[in-house]
Formats: sequence, structure tokens, C-alpha cells
Amino acid sequence: MIGMIQLLAAAQEAGFWVLIGILVLIGLVFLFLFGPLFGLWIQALAAHAGVGIFQLIGMRLRKVNPRIIVISRIQAVQAGLSMDTTDLESHYLAGGRPMNVVNALIAANRANIELSWRTATAIDLAGRDILDAVRTSVNPKVIDCPNPVGGKVTIDAVAKDGIQVKAKARVTVRANIERLVGGATEETIIARVGEGIVTTIGSAETYKSVLENPDQISKKVLEKGLDAGTAFEILSIDIADVDVGENIGAKLQADQAEADKRRFQAEAEKRRAMAMAQEQEMKALTQENRAKVVLAEAEIPLAMAEAFRGGNLGIMDYYKMRNIQADTSMRDSIGGGGKPEQGKSG
Repeated sequence: MIGMIQLLAAAQEAGFWVLIGILVLIGLVFLFLFGPLFGLWIQALAAHAGVGIFQLIGMRLRKVNPRIIVISRIQAVQAGLSMDTTDLESHYLAGGRPMNVVNALIAANRANIELSWRTATAIDLAGRDILDAVRTSVNPKVIDCPNPVGGKVTIDAVAKDGIQVKAKARVTVRANIERLVGGATEETIIARVGEGIVTTIGSAETYKSVLENPDQISKKVLEKGLDAGTAFEILSIDIADVDVGENIGAKLQADQAEADKRRFQAEAEKRRAMAMAQEQEMKALTQENRAKVVLAEAEIPLAMAEAFRGGNLGIMDYYKMRNIQADTSMRDSIGGGGKPEQGKSG
């Protein structure tokens, strides 16, 4: 009986230590997983950010970075902005950058720029840098036109007199927060300004007028309202440099003349080749006709022999014909400055 009691007591004591070991193991796992959250909780508590320990644990379970949420919340509270941790978590889970949005809201609040949480998060989720946009609204940005990154350093255009003018502009813009979502980017501004510069230079009568009044380029370009539909508001367009390029008109005329020359030469060569071909055809036709004459003359003796045999041609008739041939040959020789052929007369 005593042995049974001692055995039960030993079993109870062993179970107690097992339970203690399990609790200690659970505690170690808890500290390993959620121990770093205590530091954030103390930091939020000291800053009166109102983030509880269970909220931090919930963030960790929802795979939300608690550090980003806590720091963003502390920044908002210290700046006097009313912001809930739920909104920060929702924006983080949607793929946004809560710290960037909070910093943008603080900067907008300090600069008296109207910017709501909904607008800021929409801009951030659209892929735009909302903090940079707010900074650009406060401190305007200067854009080089053309962009040197693209490899071109000047915008080239040709005046009506054919002289090329090379211009370089600097565009001062300010971000338009209301049009950041769906608005065109800097590339559109650069393209539109470049188009306006080309149009203005191309409408000038001479390149001298452009060099004398380069400000007319910026005035005409500004009148076009190039910032419509973009995420920026153009404040000014300044012509930084204007240079004279090549005489494009003369070069084009020279190229056209050279092209006409080659075309006329080709046509002349074509006519010459056709004439040569026609000459060769006529020579061949002459040889063919001569061959026919030779063949016809070869039949004359046969016809005369047949006439002799048939009694239709006498010997005197034959001699008369030979005399006529000899006289004809002599006249031809005299007319050509030569001597009459021998042995032709009867």
C-alpha cells in the first residue's frame, strides 16, 4: 500500500515537471516568434501611438511588417495626423508603401497642400512616388528638353529659308496632385515641348529672327497648353541655347539635283541603248536584203539560158544587154571618181 502511494506521488511529480517543461518550451517559442514585438510595443507606447501588443501579434500572423506600421503610426501621431493602424495595414497588404504615404501626407500638411489619405494611397498604388510629387509641388522641378539620357542634346528644326537651328530648352514644372493618377509623365512633357519648338522654328521666315528673339519660342510654346492631361503644371519654358546648324535647304537642293542628274543619265543611256539596238537590227535587215538580191541575181543566168533554149532571146539581144551594162558601169565609175571596169564592154 505504501509502495503504491509512493509510486503515484512519483508519477505526479514527473507529470508536473513535464508540464513545466512544456510550458517553458511554449514560452521560448513565443519569445522567439513575438519577442521582437515587445520593443515595438514599448516604442509605440512611449510615443502614444496607441498600438497594442495583441495588434502587433495579429500583424505578425497576417504577415504584415509590424515595424513599418508602428513607425508610420508614430510619424503620423507626432505630426498631428489622425490615422488608424487598420488603414495602414490595408494599404500594406494591397502592395503599397505606408511610410512613403505618411511622409507625403506630413509634407503636404506642412506645405498647406490639400491631400487626403484616399488620394495619397491611390497615387501610391498607381506606381507614382507620392512623396516626390509633394516635394515637386513645393519645390518645382526643372526638366531638360531634350533629355540628355536619350542621346540627343539639342532639338533640330529648319526655318523657311532652309537653315537648320539647334535649340535646347529647360522646362520648369510643378506636380499636379489631382492629375497624378492617369496623368502623363515627364516624357510626354518633353515630347510636346520638342514638338512646339520644332513648329515654332519651322514657321519662322528666317533663322535670323529666331536668333534675334529666342523668347518667341517659349512664348508660342506656352500658349499651346502643353501640360493638358499630364501630371504636371508647366510654370515656364526657357531657351537655354540656340545655335545655327547646316544649310539643309541647299543640301536638299544639291541632293535633288544629283538625283535628277542620275535620272537623266539613266534615261539617256536607255535611249542610246535603244538606238544601238535599232542600228544593229537595221544592219541585220540590210544583210538579209543583200542576201535576197544575191539569190535573185543568181537566178538571172538560169533564166537567160532558159530563154536561149526556148528561142525567146537571141545572141544580139544578149550583146545589147551586155553593152548597156558596161555603159552603166562606166557612168557609175565616172560619177564616183573611179575608173570604169575592164572587160565589161562588148
